[in-house]
Amino acid sequence: MKKIEQRINYRFKNKHLLQEALTHSSFTGNDIDNERLEFLGDAVLELVISEYLYSHYPFKEGVMTRLRANIVCSESLTMAAKNLGLGEYLIMGKGELVTGGRRRKSNLSNAFEAVVGAVFLDSDYENTRSVVLHALKKNISLSLDGKLVKDYKTELQEYIQQYEKNMLEYSLVKSEGPEHDKTFYIQLQHNKKIVSEGSGKSKKEAEQNAAKVYLAQCTERDTQSAKGKKHVSKRIRDKGL
Repeated sequence: MKKIEQRINYRFKNKHLLQEALTHSSFTGNDIDNERLEFLGDAVLELVISEYLYSHYPFKEGVMTRLRANIVCSESLTMAAKNLGLGEYLIMGKGELVTGGRRRKSNLSNAFEAVVGAVFLDSDYENTRSVVLHALKKNISLSLDGKLVKDYKTELQEYIQQYEKNMLEYSLVKSEGPEHDKTFYIQLQHNKKIVSEGSGKSKKEAEQNAAKVYLAQCTERDTQSAKGKKHVSKRIRDKGL
């Protein structure tokens, strides 16, 4: 445990919290797993990044929302977990282990959130803030430069806000697979009309994929519309009207 504590830059007073944060739900050797800590860590992460952006940059609310979503998305947290080497410390069942569980993106991002939750319970906000900013320093910099990851949900939301009375709703349709390796299926509705679906190893990933599909449809429709208008304008000019 000392090595992982060195990597996350925090020494736990209650080592059991760290063990819980690293225990995957597939492990049957005890009655704990990291899902509750993951839930807490997710909320703490959003608070830390929100406060950091608010305190350090004069951005408008919409810009901060987009940056925060980018920094705390599953792909970003997976990158951070890999940099910390969390995968090699995960405690999991044999089935999950032999199928690549230590490298699975959802396991890594979930474990990162759980570790954040564990630090918060073991200490206080300031210590947790320090751990988060230490682990996500590179990701924050990349996000500010627009070089981290694509946030399709936020981009789609901004796209439809150009028009009045637009509402997006993401709904979980079903999930398949064992408890420790589920695939989630999300349905996206635009103004109560089903427009796309997406799947992923987490609900967040599935939502991003559904948004990606619909955003591509919207931009393609805009492209075709622009081509049509250009063609009409050319015909008018050719006729001298």
